[in-house]
Amino acid sequence: MEAVLPQPQRGSPQRLPQRRPVVPSAMLGMLVFIVTEIMFFAGFISAFTISKANAVMGMWPPPGQPRLPAEATLLNTAVLLVSGVLLFVAYRRFRVNAPSKSLYLVAFVLGAAFVGLQGREWVMLLGAGMTMTSSTLGSFFYLIVGTHALHVAVCIVAMGFGFVRLQKGTLSREFFLATLSFWVFVVGAWPIIYLRVYF
Repeated sequence: MEAVLPQPQRGSPQRLPQRRPVVPSAMLGMLVFIVTEIMFFAGFISAFTISKANAVMGMWPPPGQPRLPAEATLLNTAVLLVSGVLLFVAYRRFRVNAPSKSLYLVAFVLGAAFVGLQGREWVMLLGAGMTMTSSTLGSFFYLIVGTHALHVAVCIVAMGFGFVRLQKGTLSREFFLATLSFWVFVVGAWPIIYLRVYF
């Protein structure tokens, strides 16, 4: 027995169901960008690893170059990781309509502190004679860590813009999620960079 479907009345507009995207456009664009950045950093780290492996035994860091401050940078790493966790928690609160401006702000401040601490480290290394042209180590260090720092700075700007919107009550879930995704990438990439470059 065939089911009889109700016929639309004449003169009444037929409504089509609205199609909602599976992934918001901002998030999709961010995911594509993140995948390309993963390949970008993987290429740099692979080249650095090969260069380090080809160095003469016992000659790393190269002669006349300072040892990278791995212990001091461990603090910077902790600051960045905490920032990532706090922004994630802030997003979870935002999703259930209980936004936490304080968590968002602390995540933002810690991210900015990471940039400041890394900048202080660069000043120290430059003073010790390590530049982009002083050695292979210097070239790769400033290229990899500098590129990462640029990503952090861009995301800090986005977080600052998001915080202003949060204060005004106009922060969209899509923008917050895209910013969080980029920040998770930046935070997640750093321990790998830290372990491969500093040791």
